[in-house]
Amino acid sequence: MADVVQERAGVTVLVCDPTGPPVATEADALDLVGAAFLGAQVVALPASRLAPDFFSLGTRFAGEVMQKFVNYRLRLAVVGDISAHLAASAALRALVHESNRAEHVWFVPDLDALDARLAATSR
Repeated sequence: MADVVQERAGVTVLVCDPTGPPVATEADALDLVGAAFLGAQVVALPASRLAPDFFSLGTRFAGEVMQKFVNYRLRLAVVGDISAHLAASAALRALVHESNRAEHVWFVPDLDALDARLAATSR
């Protein structure tokens, strides 16, 4: 499956292919931003495509990626099970908790959870 733009809960979402290229640099994140400019408001990125550095907050890679999406006024949804990363880092747990309370970056377990979140915010 290639990355595809879909209407989900009334919102245009770029749903990224789980087997697509890894997001390991800021340039990779900008490639997704560029792809989303085809009309998407949200990028649903499988957690499996994120380089391990994303989940190690000391590298600052997560902040750099998240800031790219905020700067371009796109929402980012990291989709998938990140429980092993959360278990290993209190700082990451705090980041995920705070991100999920806001509007720009969400961490969700699956696309159904993303749909529910989108539906709740569009009311």
